[in-house]
Amino acid sequence: MNDMTRPNAPSTAYLDHIVAETEQRERRAVAASPAGTATAEDGGAPAALADIAEQAVRRLADDITEIACTLHARPETAFEEHESARFLVEVLARHGVSAELGVHGLSTAFRAELGSAGSGPTIAICAEYDALPGIGHGCGHNVIAAAGVGAFLALRKVMGADDAPAGRVVLLGTPAEEGSSGKEILARNGALDGIDAAIMVHPYGVDSADQVWLGRRLLTWTFTGRSAHASAQPFMGRNALDAASLAYQGIGLLRQQITPADRIHATITEGGTSPNVVTERAVMRLYARSKYPDTLRDLSDRLDDVARGAALMTGTEVEIGWDDGAAPSLPVRTNHTLTGRWVAAQRRRGRDPLPSGVLSETIAASTDFGNVSFRVPGIHPLIKVAESGVALHTAEFAEAAGGPAASSAALDGAAGLAMTALDYLCDADLRAAVHEEFAAQGGPIDVERYFG
Repeated sequence: MNDMTRPNAPSTAYLDHIVAETEQRERRAVAASPAGTATAEDGGAPAALADIAEQAVRRLADDITEIACTLHARPETAFEEHESARFLVEVLARHGVSAELGVHGLSTAFRAELGSAGSGPTIAICAEYDALPGIGHGCGHNVIAAAGVGAFLALRKVMGADDAPAGRVVLLGTPAEEGSSGKEILARNGALDGIDAAIMVHPYGVDSADQVWLGRRLLTWTFTGRSAHASAQPFMGRNALDAASLAYQGIGLLRQQITPADRIHATITEGGTSPNVVTERAVMRLYARSKYPDTLRDLSDRLDDVARGAALMTGTEVEIGWDDGAAPSLPVRTNHTLTGRWVAAQRRRGRDPLPSGVLSETIAASTDFGNVSFRVPGIHPLIKVAESGVALHTAEFAEAAGGPAASSAALDGAAGLAMTALDYLCDADLRAAVHEEFAAQGGPIDVERYFG
């Protein structure tokens, strides 16, 4: 009897997204044409309120620069940002803003609010401030915090004006982006309840309105075999290192048939103790990344098959541990309508962000802001603090993140976030377009249960 099975049919998710994104680009092109209605320069807040916000940023320049420089000089890693969080809360208090420290399940998270719930729309500004082990602020989160706090304090001046918009601005201090998913922890503990949209800015080597940010999952494979004397009775053993070796080769072969933006990184962290003993236990740690939530789920399933296949071939067992107790980071779903307001604000500051699609997908990384962007409309633009050839997560970028270009970016970022938030609060047509686009992209998903 011929015991053959049909291979699983390939998922069409990636192709479906390509078609959908092409249609979205065509719709945006029509909207930006002379016959259309929406461009980066149209709509938004009254000019007088935008002027108040920008003037407030100028008056806050010393505070914004102080934040960027102080955090840079005292880097703290994920979940250990105690001094950084306290300092940011102290800066807010200096300006008469009360912030709550230790919120939504994380001791180093904080929250402050302007306006009142129920009076209008609510927009959140996310501020990161964790650093990298051994490198410090090699991702420039000190600039993110400075821009976010600066924008919030500038909006405080606007919200006190006679013709201030109805609504609420929430500043979320979001720890543990590096190597974890702090924003997902906050979201699961209610941080985004009542939030209608969320914005932040990330430092980079160029100004860009949008860049691909891949979803990311952590994975551990633990292969268990049977030890034996490697010379006298090798046939009595089952080699877990063989399983890990086959799995590693399986990943290499799998790379030939994955989507262009998918990424798999793997290392064997345990592989035996003595050549004379058949290895009983081998451990692999992996990262899996993909451009869309559903293609990340497809990639996860295929990696499960690789591990099980390697175990089957070697007579071993495998324990598959996804996400290592942390939440996955989803890709960033950019809201292009809201991004248009960021671009307009940055042009007002003398910057001209690159449009979506200019930067290569090959340099894409991951961020837990993706988990926010699949719950509410969001933007995660990039602002230049270093030369274009300086990569994130390097000592060179850490140096740039403490320099004058970073301080300038923090000021421009603060102004850009403040004016983008203000446009959202003031312009009902803009809000409608933002949420119409979000719905067309698929609306919110159940992030917490998406991967089962």
